Amino acid sequence: MKILLVGEYSRLHNSLKEGLLALGHEVVLVGLTDGFKKYTVDFEIKKRFDSGWLRKLKILIFKLTKIELHSVDAKRQVYNLKTILTGHDVVQFINESSFLCQPKTEQKLFDFISSLNTSTFLLSCGTDYISVRYAYEKKFRYSILTPLFENKVAEKTFQPALKYLQPSFKKLHYHIYSHIAGVIASDMDYHIPLMGHEKYLGMIPNPINIDKIAYIKPVIDGKIKIFHGINSSNYYKKGNDIFEKALHIVSLKYPNKLEIIVAKSIPYNDYIKLYDDCHILLDMIYAYDQGYNALEAMAKGKVVFTGAEQEWLEHYEIKEDTVAINALPDVNYLVGKLSWLIENPNKIVEISKNARAFIEREHHYVEVAKKYESAWKRNIN
Repeated sequence: MKILLVGEYSRLHNSLKEGLLALGHEVVLVGLTDGFKKYTVDFEIKKRFDSGWLRKLKILIFKLTKIELHSVDAKRQVYNLKTILTGHDVVQFINESSFLCQPKTEQKLFDFISSLNTSTFLLSCGTDYISVRYAYEKKFRYSILTPLFENKVAEKTFQPALKYLQPSFKKLHYHIYSHIAGVIASDMDYHIPLMGHEKYLGMIPNPINIDKIAYIKPVIDGKIKIFHGINSSNYYKKGNDIFEKALHIVSLKYPNKLEIIVAKSIPYNDYIKLYDDCHILLDMIYAYDQGYNALEAMAKGKVVFTGAEQEWLEHYEIKEDTVAINALPDVNYLVGKLSWLIENPNKIVEISKNARAFIEREHHYVEVAKKYESAWKRNIN
């Protein structure tokens, strides 16, 4: 098949592309590079108005005319790629707002690209109307919106997520869903809100290219190394404030046993190298399942504090604390789990092996690509 992947988020489409290529398909990846993470795409849609005087110009023009320059520029870039974007059997969008444009522009770009190809599919792997509405209605026990509900941050901080509840984005959502062949969820956090929806094709786990990620057997002959990666723009959404409090307590409790490494908002390629030597990685708190950072760290054999809720345990039929550590929004709980690992380093070795085996079994990029292939073929127009 000829396949067009639109947009990138946490390297999901890159890994899927690699799996699809291994199966003999033709694949083109077009889109943004996911901010500071700078993932590779075949044809980049650039955000030229994000910094410096161009950003000031964008703000001024919008105030005076309500014209949003990135939307205008992105539309021009996409239209210029018409030849590249034409003639695919499958086109899959990474999100309802794949280009980070205003809703009207997103709809035009969605319609333009869809009209050039046979069948259109959508991923739910990040914030979108259905997942944000589910969280906003407090149907999860906790979610990325919990810090907002707890008044830790102003509502303005959550606008990148809450925008999906605005009438214009809600309209965009219904427009897209009325034209897609189906929507696929990448993990439990998006699977649960979509359950029962007529367009839902099911959950397909995130693909991880294990051929590019070597397993690093943990060697504990000195201090236990804990890595905490912080995305400053998502500080509270990821629960980094809670992780930091827990780290402070364990650093006082075990002053001679720990080395703590902290990295803030760095490009993807630098980020994944920084944690190579760590034993434990603190990923995120407000999740039921693992995102990309956690999965790639697990592939390397790290003990990851991340989403590993009961729903996830039941889905994959595994036991608690054997593959990953469920990171709850509770400082004392986190201190207890960290202390258990520090005092029982054999558990770090055991979980490390299990984590790698789990990724190979459930997230192998070629096997996951086969699941996408099957889902598309069953629902192609």
